[in-house]
Amino acid sequence: MDEPQAPMTANMTADEEARMIAALGQVFDLARNGDAAALAALIARGMPPNLRNEKGNSLVMLAAYHDQAGALRTLLEAGASPEVRNAMGQTPIAGAAYKGFKEIIEILLAHGADVEGASPDGRTALMTAAMFQRTEIVELLKAHGADVDARDNRGMTAADAAAFMAGRHGGGH
Repeated sequence: MDEPQAPMTANMTADEEARMIAALGQVFDLARNGDAAALAALIARGMPPNLRNEKGNSLVMLAAYHDQAGALRTLLEAGASPEVRNAMGQTPIAGAAYKGFKEIIEILLAHGADVEGASPDGRTALMTAAMFQRTEIVELLKAHGADVDARDNRGMTAADAAAFMAGRHGGGH
């Protein structure tokens, strides 16, 4: 039986550990900045495609939230999950709905993302899109089977969220 191994940082000096943390930060910047080729090369050398940072954000989450379609495709095609939630329980599809990134949502859905993408408070991606008047995304999510009758922890549906935000911003019918 193999002996348990010490954490990788156990034999590092404080300076070496700081350099490693900085290098890992640069990996997450590759996802934010859309460097698909560098991500693919790192994955080919053994980097886990579901790597997460200190906030629990996966490379997929960062690529999705920063509208980096090429990097997102690279990660998902390398086996990354479209479902890894961050430390706040948010999904990549909900982040993309919030930001209004239709192509990102299409890519996530094509790779098996749950169309609901509900956060711990029950707010779905559809509710988020409706709340921010992202009509094209609302229609896309509905076309993929999003539950228009789903309710969050406050009992609000997507239509309720849209009406509430329209009223707050002087919109309405």
